[in-house]
Amino acid sequence: MNEFSQSCLETFLKKQGQLFDEPVAETLEEAEEFLEDCMAVIVDSLKEVRDYLEESGMDVSGLSSQELEETPEVFALDDGTYLIVEA
Repeated sequence: MNEFSQSCLETFLKKQGQLFDEPVAETLEEAEEFLEDCMAVIVDSLKEVRDYLEESGMDVSGLSSQELEETPEVFALDDGTYLIVEA
């Protein structure tokens, strides 16, 4: 199980609209529960984002690093890591 930092949870709360039409969480606790339920992951680099998405069956081979970072499932975190949430 992932340990989601407060910064990670705050980022997800603030940016969840990039992936979902309606909010899925309104508090840090709800955000953490949601991320645990959907088995969200945190990775250290865009290369790991690309590897993870490819392993999940998404064709990201033609995407630039910027396009990859702008993928709705990918949330860039303040510490340079990335949260990946599969809806």
